Amino acid sequence: MPRLRNNRRAARALLCGALCLALSACGASSSPAAPPTPEPAASRPALGVMTSLPLYWPLGADIAAIAAGSAPVPWQRGVLEQAFRLTPLDTLSPMPGLAPDAPEIDPLVGLDRLAVIQPRGLSPSDNVALDDWVRAGGRLLLVLDPQLTGEYDLPLGDPRRPAQSALIPPVAARWGLAIAFDEAQAPEPKAQSIGTATVPLVLAGQIAVTDPGAAQCTLLAAGAAARCKVGAGQVTVIADAAIFEHAELAGEGGAALAALMKAVLG
Repeated sequence: MPRLRNNRRAARALLCGALCLALSACGASSSPAAPPTPEPAASRPALGVMTSLPLYWPLGADIAAIAAGSAPVPWQRGVLEQAFRLTPLDTLSPMPGLAPDAPEIDPLVGLDRLAVIQPRGLSPSDNVALDDWVRAGGRLLLVLDPQLTGEYDLPLGDPRRPAQSALIPPVAARWGLAIAFDEAQAPEPKAQSIGTATVPLVLAGQIAVTDPGAAQCTLLAAGAAARCKVGAGQVTVIADAAIFEHAELAGEGGAALAALMKAVLG
């Protein structure tokens, strides 16, 4: 654990300068990227979002402020809402109706795109629902970071604090994937390509294809990501959440984050 804590501190100290070097090494421009142009609201596709990170509401936001619509909007949500209409989700599996004779409520009905980013953990029914939804043609971004590098001003054990280390859901193994983490790796940010996007990675996990027959999977970003065809759908798994944690890594106006979302779910 001391080595891991030291790596996290070093990673935060090196984020800005080392990222510039990494981007240059990958051939990316060092000049600030222009902020993405928002899509008209009516043309933005719906995107379901399940996450323990403060992406939709700020960390520790007051419930009254949220209910009144006066809570500040996190920068990540601002970036995502330029291209998508967001639907925050607490569960992926059907829930009982509001009345005794009412039908079940399926949170994934009407959604073609879904982002599950550093979840607290998926229930057995969530795993089944997610697998069924993808196989029916859904497009999924699944971000599972073995070790977050962001700082969160809440004590360990506080239920509002993001999941420091992602629990790997059984559905990932069903798709033939496993994720490992090397605690001894250098903490410098590294830039890697995922489709047409250049993504900064900090203390990323390493994905392995353990069952090639389970899905048609291709490793990306030097093994920190994978893209799989599962039934009629597509899954992109990224074993790092740094671009969702650090505004300085997301590009000018969130351009790098917007490019990633477009490459995966656009």
